[in-house]
Amino acid sequence: MKRKIFIDVVSYAFVLLFVYTGVNKLIDNHIFQIALGKSDLFASFAAPLSFIVPTIELLLAALLLIRRTRSKGLLGSFILMALFTIYVGIMVYFRTDRPCTCGGIMGLLNWHQHFYFNSIFTILAIAAYRLDRQNHLSSNTQSKSPTYA
Repeated sequence: MKRKIFIDVVSYAFVLLFVYTGVNKLIDNHIFQIALGKSDLFASFAAPLSFIVPTIELLLAALLLIRRTRSKGLLGSFILMALFTIYVGIMVYFRTDRPCTCGGIMGLLNWHQHFYFNSIFTILAIAAYRLDRQNHLSSNTQSKSPTYA
């Protein structure tokens, strides 16, 4: 029961995070695209990325809301957050020019705070994914065990 609650809490936290950031990036898409264009890592892909990133965030939020697709949503959340964390880590530890591509409340965090935030969410995503997979494996094992009359 505690596992299920943890998985649910993490999933809904990601839904809130991804819906908030995804919608924010789509509403202020021109600002997000300009910010991406200021990064030499993403300048040549700024236009498509400005739509791809929020679309992925919203798709992951939808996957997390449906219990049948939650594992895929958690795995996708882990991958996306790991990529975001790597990007922020590169910016924090190897770059002096740091264009901010975050909007809303997330834009209020400094780069170090953002790195820690992303790291925590990355860890939560992989932990919830592993617990969810364990739950699926144990429920599949139980449902396949023979019944004796």
